[in-house]
Amino acid sequence: MVVAYVMVKAHTGEAGRLRDEIAAIDGVVSAHIVAGDIDIITKVDVESPADVKDIAADAIQALDGVEDTHTYIAMG
Repeated sequence: MVVAYVMVKAHTGEAGRLRDEIAAIDGVVSAHIVAGDIDIITKVDVESPADVKDIAADAIQALDGVEDTHTYIAMG
């Protein structure tokens, strides 16, 4: 299993809707709105690094209202 964290920057006023849409994506185990430079922290638990890419680069970045993402794969 591969665990990764996707940090999502949302357009103003979009964080609540995006959190719900992100949480519904297969492989996403949690999505939380946070205070700070980013708006949502998403935890992903999938079979392979390619699955992380599918979620972060394809599914999340394709959502309307996502300004930017940064993905971190857990090492241990």
